[in-house]
Amino acid sequence: MLAVAGSCPGASAGDALLGYGRTPTAAEIAGWDIDARGQDGKGLPPGHGTVKQGEALFAEKCAACHGDFGEGDGRFPELIGGRGSLASNHPLRTVASYWPYAPTLFDYIRRAMPYNAPQSLNSDETYALVAYILAINDLLPSSTTLDAAGLAAVRMPNRDGFRAGDPRPDVHNEACMHDCRQKPVAVQSVAPKPADAPDRGR
Repeated sequence: MLAVAGSCPGASAGDALLGYGRTPTAAEIAGWDIDARGQDGKGLPPGHGTVKQGEALFAEKCAACHGDFGEGDGRFPELIGGRGSLASNHPLRTVASYWPYAPTLFDYIRRAMPYNAPQSLNSDETYALVAYILAINDLLPSSTTLDAAGLAAVRMPNRDGFRAGDPRPDVHNEACMHDCRQKPVAVQSVAPKPADAPDRGR
């Protein structure tokens, strides 16, 4: 097991005097360095997969949770549908309705799926599954062979649905720094005191 001090790039030379830790090997770093950036696909690995290959993989590894056609099964989420529902009273957040960047789908599947065996898929299998999921959402033709460049070029329907910045007041929202409250605070309800709660007034 690697000690933190020995594996951190910023560790000082003095840490070596403590007698623990070592510099990780390139292979060890590569094993952890598996993230792919959503906006432009930076970090996507070499490889490719077809929609047809992805369909077979989905049936074998994904359908038990996500349904035969990505419709969801019980408590597991839907992967299809929901287009145009985000502004409604019943939004359905799926790959096509909510996710802003296609490479994020590859990143998530490679990192966390299948549910019972995460990180067991190779790059070609992951590209194939992503191609199939995008295809059943009508975002790719069924004849597609997907690779890193093709995935980064996919424009998701909700690409512009996310606002830049953080709107919360506690992170210095410039839109509301002073006199933000329009009405005085009023207590709407009070939780009832349990019958066996001690009376702190005595």
